[in-house]
Amino acid sequence: MSDELKVSEALPGGFLWGAVRAGIKASGNPDLALALVKKTAQAAAVYTSNQVVAAPVTVGRKHMATTGGRVGIVLVNAGNANCATGQAGIDACEKTCVAAAETFGRVFDEVFPSSTGIIGVPFPADKVVSALPELKASLGDTPAHAQSFAQAIMTTDTRMKTAQATVTVNGVEARIFGAAKGAGMIHPQLGAPVAPHATMLVYLFTDIEADGEQLRELLPEAVEPSFNSISIDGDTSTNDTVLLLASGASGLKLDDRSRKEFREALLKVCKELAYAIVDDGEGVTHVVTLEISGARNDAEAKKVAKSIAHSPLCKTAWSSADPNWGRLMAAAGYSGVEFDPAKVTVKIGSEPVYENGMRSPAFDEAAAHKVMQQRDYTISLDLGQGEGASRFVTCDLTTEYVKINADYST
Repeated sequence: MSDELKVSEALPGGFLWGAVRAGIKASGNPDLALALVKKTAQAAAVYTSNQVVAAPVTVGRKHMATTGGRVGIVLVNAGNANCATGQAGIDACEKTCVAAAETFGRVFDEVFPSSTGIIGVPFPADKVVSALPELKASLGDTPAHAQSFAQAIMTTDTRMKTAQATVTVNGVEARIFGAAKGAGMIHPQLGAPVAPHATMLVYLFTDIEADGEQLRELLPEAVEPSFNSISIDGDTSTNDTVLLLASGASGLKLDDRSRKEFREALLKVCKELAYAIVDDGEGVTHVVTLEISGARNDAEAKKVAKSIAHSPLCKTAWSSADPNWGRLMAAAGYSGVEFDPAKVTVKIGSEPVYENGMRSPAFDEAAAHKVMQQRDYTISLDLGQGEGASRFVTCDLTTEYVKINADYST
């Protein structure tokens, strides 16, 4: 992991970030991160749709409901997911929230907890509590502090993932800073807040002035084409969380003048983070963007994309740059979406590979192979029956992924 400073000075006001070593990770690397809102932020969150959820997801949902979406502290640990740990896990999570609230002089319900790491291991709440005074001393509002937060939340990630954007309206600036982690167990299926060992966690900080209702409207719009449109391995984590916080420190209000630009900036940040997660996927050597078009609707286009993205045969072919287009068609065919194979066209990059129900007359295996040797390329599949479309980012499946996950807990 590079120590190069990647976070710019253009950070949103109203936040402090920090991180310490609490002794949760076996590696001894920083594993406890905290973001402190100088006053209080309005927030919105979406969580995993997995029926098995971690204790911090349960506690975080309860806190958001109790406060109406006010958050004063974001407390994140890496190295232990605190999932499938029973009532003891809930109690341990609440214990850390109480301690954080006392340490920073905040309301207990305004602490938003998150965890990532191995499932089913008792949560070491005492380590978190003991580290809080040092964590308080580590806080600051510089790029280095924001970077320390982004690095401490990593597990199998090889590099931190951050993105930034600035919105300017009538000379007044509002800024967005996003930090994410995730490299495996990535197929987010994030739903509304009412609704094995790595996780996607995303924290989006902005100093625009907005209320909770506005944020709850904007966040799903940004999540669907970004985090809900990626997959590394098809596994949906028990801990997936995306949290959007608005401190209001900029003085720029989210209204009719600023809404369009802010929505675009938020989506830009989310898409950059989503791509970075796939690009840093466990064992990944190729990032593949699936452009599905010509479906009857967008939902059917995404269903085809997911079928291809999760096919082990497609993913292993991508690992060796094998232009085996038959696997693409087979995966589309069993997706559950009805279409006429004779109307489908498929391209790898700009290379035609399939049309009129058979291999394209223009298919050049060597040329398609060359495209697939690139780190990043696109596969386009047009179903030829409508206006529905989906852009879905995924990756190959390699022996390195198997090695990482075969020995994860041992």
